[in-house]
Amino acid sequence: RWQKVLYERQPFPDNYVDQRFLEELRKNVHARRYRYQAVVFQSGAVVQQLCSVCVFVLTWWYMDAGMLSPQGLFGAALVSSLLGYVLFDAVDGGAGRWASGRTRWADLKSTLVFAAFTYGFSPVLKTLTESISTDTIYAMSALMLLGHLIFFDYGANAAIVSSTLSLNMAIFASVCLASRLPHSLHAFVMVTFAMQMFALWPMLQKKLKARTPRCYVGVTVLFALAALAGLATVSSVGAVLFASLLLAISCLCPYCLIRLQLLKDNIHGPWDEAEIKEDLSRFLM
Repeated sequence: RWQKVLYERQPFPDNYVDQRFLEELRKNVHARRYRYQAVVFQSGAVVQQLCSVCVFVLTWWYMDAGMLSPQGLFGAALVSSLLGYVLFDAVDGGAGRWASGRTRWADLKSTLVFAAFTYGFSPVLKTLTESISTDTIYAMSALMLLGHLIFFDYGANAAIVSSTLSLNMAIFASVCLASRLPHSLHAFVMVTFAMQMFALWPMLQKKLKARTPRCYVGVTVLFALAALAGLATVSSVGAVLFASLLLAISCLCPYCLIRLQLLKDNIHGPWDEAEIKEDLSRFLM
């Protein structure tokens, strides 16, 4: 009788297998089954980040066109930041703050230091890229914002994810765009607003997503509608295209993922490669 061993000589060819060979065949052992509602919910992170970039670019366009004053934007951003700060602590009852050991006084000092340094260096930011052509600035900003969307942490455990790189690229884009605004005060407000949109706002999103999913869904829908309404004032065609993109990401792409999951056919059996399950990290130290 044939045995699946290599250390004994058997009267069979080397490539011989009997009928018992396929008894160990398994399909889709580690395949993950997705639900459509769960995938749509997870796609909200992508939708919110796209809307954040859209709102940031629209705000810069309004300031560049003279339709929005820096004082008005700074006041609105300050009020929204205070509301978001209170909501951030109210969602979990301050448990996250107690766990981190960070006090409100430390948060206030960090805010004041950042605002003071940004305001002090705003004339430098305004004149930093004067020798670079405007077309190049726009191309660099678009590339940096695209990189911000690519490397942003949407909750996936992937090697391409880098929150630090994503934030730095967004701030670099804000500095480039702020240098084309009329005055240094515009540059200060624009960089401050970028920090609120790309650093503070995602933190609140993650807290709402983890603690209050229904509130997170509502905020996502309202934020998307606000971005579409603002874009419609600039370009109706752009608003339609952006709405189509959001619907494709939040509805069509999850449907395609669910349908493609039905075609998954990973096979596992005695021919699979050996898997080392022992912790080998001690050899890497």
